[in-house]
Amino acid sequence: MPRLALLLLCAAYVLPGVFGRDPWRNADITAFGYMLSLAEGRSSWLAPALGGVPAEAALLPHWLGAAFIYLLSPWLDPALAARVPFALLLALVLSLTWYSCFQLARTEAAQPVAFAFGGQAEPVDYARAIADAAVLALIASLGLLQLGHETTPELAQLFAVSLFLWSMAAAPYRVWPARLAAPASLMLVAGSGAPFVAVAIGLGGSVVCAYSTYPQVRRLVPWVVVGTLAAAMLAWALGAWAWRVDARIDAEQLLQIGRLWLWFMWPAWLLALWTLWRWRRHLQNRHVSVPLVTVLVALACSLGMGGSDRALLLGLPGLAVLAAFALPTLNRSTTAGIDWFSMILFTLCAGALWVIYLSVQTDVPAKPAANIARLAPGFVPQFSLLALALALAGTAGWIWLVRWRTGRHRDALWKSLVLPAGGVALCWLLLMTLGLPILDYARSNRPLVERIARHVPPGQCIAAPDQASALVAALEFFGPYEVDARRNGGKTRCNYLVRVEPANAARPPPQGWTRIARERRPTDRNNLIAIYRRDAAR
Repeated sequence: MPRLALLLLCAAYVLPGVFGRDPWRNADITAFGYMLSLAEGRSSWLAPALGGVPAEAALLPHWLGAAFIYLLSPWLDPALAARVPFALLLALVLSLTWYSCFQLARTEAAQPVAFAFGGQAEPVDYARAIADAAVLALIASLGLLQLGHETTPELAQLFAVSLFLWSMAAAPYRVWPARLAAPASLMLVAGSGAPFVAVAIGLGGSVVCAYSTYPQVRRLVPWVVVGTLAAAMLAWALGAWAWRVDARIDAEQLLQIGRLWLWFMWPAWLLALWTLWRWRRHLQNRHVSVPLVTVLVALACSLGMGGSDRALLLGLPGLAVLAAFALPTLNRSTTAGIDWFSMILFTLCAGALWVIYLSVQTDVPAKPAANIARLAPGFVPQFSLLALALALAGTAGWIWLVRWRTGRHRDALWKSLVLPAGGVALCWLLLMTLGLPILDYARSNRPLVERIARHVPPGQCIAAPDQASALVAALEFFGPYEVDARRNGGKTRCNYLVRVEPANAARPPPQGWTRIARERRPTDRNNLIAIYRRDAAR
């Protein structure tokens, strides 16, 4: 694939969503709140806290975001400054996936059979084509869209798992970089809040290396074992070990987990299963066994945690690598089916986004705008020439891509994944340009805090005992207010108190407090935020 085309596609996938939006609830603004608290000195760097309540142990990602906030302030908005390193991490994940697949495709078992009279692909060219397909499969994975663009510890975990995947893949060719990357990646996984994943992929990787036919890979075993032990000790020192396994899984929950897996890993899981079937008698080959370790660990963690999508996220790079090795064995009818399905699906999605945008801006057609007004009361449409230009450029690129793919260019090995990846990138670009004002209004807590500010003067102290971390972070960032979220709200020195209450029932006020208002987030019909003032405060 031309390097410029692949880089432009990656940029169209990574950059939208970085600029021009607030931190979204719930995990996004919660993690950002801890980073902001560290950068502004409101909590210790060894014990991040929100409103006086300590965070779960995932120090390394919080330190990373806080460091960028501190270094880039006041030139960049804190929310944008925190997103910069995580956007870089996502770009590195794509890059490491490419290089991991490239190294695995260079192995003898992964190379195509040589023709009797020559004419087969050169080994390096073949490996590059397979690596291109792996990146396209990762971009096409639906589960990476939202979680890959948040400032959460899971993105740091994803980078660390991708680094471990690369160290295993590159061991025969990049001996010392692989030896250094393997233990470093395992420690990064543990320090980012996933110690069980670090230990599991470390043990699985050790077994794969021990049975390898490459002597350089077998000599990697001590490094992986040491990294696994170091990761376990680091997690113990940080207090990151926590039991998150949900043993009470019934049939209905299993069905929900199955549905999650189907759409979250789409479409890579289909191609990955085909790879496993075609190589079912040779699963010990490195291009299958190395990525399979990370996929199996992610699936086990997701199942053990009751269907956690954030645990499942960690298996996507390995799944993309497995999916790429299915392409050389697909027949023409299968690739044509993938192309037509992708072209119709993403063209319809893009068309729907354009119709909604035109309706909101011009009120023609009227029904989509009426639905937006009903679902997001108070939303005021915004027009951005830059956003419109980017959306038009992305749409033009999609039309060109469809014309290219439906033409006579059928020799490219990665051709079956270019429409799924391009369609996902297009829809994400349109969402983050044309649909960003609506999404930001619906998913940001800024409108809620603005309504609370009608009743609470700026700079006041607000008690929020036992309230969600996302609400506490929003009050501290958008207010800005000093927030006390500790459990015993009755002993707080704050003169104002907020708590979430059901919309259809008013709870009695706490003793010594008077309710002065009840406000709701514009898109929340179930709960209200009750605002109280201390009786002695005037």
